[in-house]
Amino acid sequence: MPLHIPVINQPRLSKAVSLLVLTVSLTACGGGNNTATTDVSPNTATNAAASSPGKLDFGGNVRLTGAGASFPAPLYQTWFQSLNKKYPNLQISYQSVGSGAGVEQFIKGIVDFGASDVAMKDEEIKKVPQDKGVLMLPMTAGSIVLAYNLPVVDQLKLPREVYTDIFLGKIKSWNDPKIAAANPGVNLPNQPIAVVHRSDGSGTTAVFTKHLSTISPEWKSKVGDGKTVNWPVGVGAKGNEGVTAQITQNQGAIGYVEYGYAKQNNLKVAALQNKAGKFVVPTDESASKTLEAVTLPANLRAFITDPEGADSYPIVTYTWILTYKKYPDPAKAKAIEVMIEYGLTEGQKVASELGYVPLPQNVVQKVAAAADVISPEYKISVGTSSNPSASK
Repeated sequence: MPLHIPVINQPRLSKAVSLLVLTVSLTACGGGNNTATTDVSPNTATNAAASSPGKLDFGGNVRLTGAGASFPAPLYQTWFQSLNKKYPNLQISYQSVGSGAGVEQFIKGIVDFGASDVAMKDEEIKKVPQDKGVLMLPMTAGSIVLAYNLPVVDQLKLPREVYTDIFLGKIKSWNDPKIAAANPGVNLPNQPIAVVHRSDGSGTTAVFTKHLSTISPEWKSKVGDGKTVNWPVGVGAKGNEGVTAQITQNQGAIGYVEYGYAKQNNLKVAALQNKAGKFVVPTDESASKTLEAVTLPANLRAFITDPEGADSYPIVTYTWILTYKKYPDPAKAKAIEVMIEYGLTEGQKVASELGYVPLPQNVVQKVAAAADVISPEYKISVGTSSNPSASK
């Protein structure tokens, strides 16, 4: 079922989203891959591209293929389109198939890079051939929000116990006393709650359910966490795109999606109670507060399950591009580093426009240093101010 992307009202998004609509094929509620592909004209003149200002010599046209998380797909698509304009002899195709499928294709060597909203586990890393190796590179971050469709409720507050019980199927109506108690004076409708969750293997699901397992012993014992779980209630949809479509089309619906999808589709999002007991709405500032509380280890793998801080939004995650340490094709190795460098520099400048959180500068430096081992022919340069808006 084709997903209709409503017209976006934010002026600053119009250019990026127009580009996205032209280049991303999104399907919801059914089979098939959600595919975002950039292409260059077949008559690209390699020598001219190599000799022109701002062009790199890859020794010919280079095509990279990637697959994985739907969470960062709109941002990655924007990056890859812009990168192709900068280097016409480099084309990058990305399939938004979910983190689970992305990790699987990366392990099997079907793609040149993968993408996941949850870092690879040790047992997954062991499946990658040792002569290739694995790098997990956080490229952006974002909030996972509870988007809802209630025309009469502009701002909904959901305590921790309440949103857990909604997804456990214990709270079934929007005018339930526990929801009403957290929202005095709000005209909550006597309407069934329609829960929407992911049907595919999803890093977004892994992050969301790990958070629920952390704050709720009942959730941990009955459901647990992972890219896929046995949901107690609700209907499934494929990708962030599919969940967004279901919420948009059904009054009374609630589901978890990456904030950028909710923002671009003008969905209402709930203020969630954090560990400090405060109700926090997802913003760049509240997500940045969450990231500030986390120190990335040397392998750049971190899980944010229930962050500290009165101003922290409770469900935030990095999202990773997965690359090999070694590529047999030197041109592809160089192209991978160019792609990573662009994402860490120019790419960070458009992150917040699309609903993502720019990386803290210390994280940019760590990622650049880790990725610079891929190609001996290219040196990644991120400077000291690629993300001037980031505080750390």
